[in-house]
Amino acid sequence: MSQGVRVVVDDNLADLGAKSITKVEDVALFTGVHADPPVEPKLTIDGPGEYEVSTLSIYGIPARAHVDEPKQTSAAMYRLVVGDLSVLVTGHIYPDLTDDELERIGTIDVLIIPVGGSGYTLDPVGALSVIKKIEPRIVIPTHYNDKNLKFPVPQQSLEFVLKGLGMEPAQTVNKLKLKPSDVTDALRLIVLERS
Repeated sequence: MSQGVRVVVDDNLADLGAKSITKVEDVALFTGVHADPPVEPKLTIDGPGEYEVSTLSIYGIPARAHVDEPKQTSAAMYRLVVGDLSVLVTGHIYPDLTDDELERIGTIDVLIIPVGGSGYTLDPVGALSVIKKIEPRIVIPTHYNDKNLKFPVPQQSLEFVLKGLGMEPAQTVNKLKLKPSDVTDALRLIVLERS
């Protein structure tokens, strides 16, 4: 993400039938309850707070998880800022964001949001509500049906999710490198394919 800093979010791939991607030089972010990654990363962040790694600033924002009771905040969203770009990773949050959460989130260029639904995470309706409240310039959907992963609860297909969001992908890529000049006023949805 930032000059020599690689951030890995919610690496539970080993639990889902794939290979863990966390390496010792990585920063590992966890948005909720998690098992330890198979290797010890340079830094593990699994809750609210402010963190600096090289030129990357990370702000952990307490949030209500999708399964939490009202006023409970067992999840964390992360606002990552590098240079003039801001990225928000929501994790499995409850879609009704509070005014306090929105204020802490601030202006976001890129929103990374799970969309697979089925009671496991946000569905397209909940994800669209979050997108409308945050108003990012780029949306990257995650956590939808992938034939290579064995989710504990079946996830909705990307096609179903896109129909529910009322959005078409602007592009589909294996790797995304963004500069501030790549962020325009028009909302774009980008699909990242697993390599």
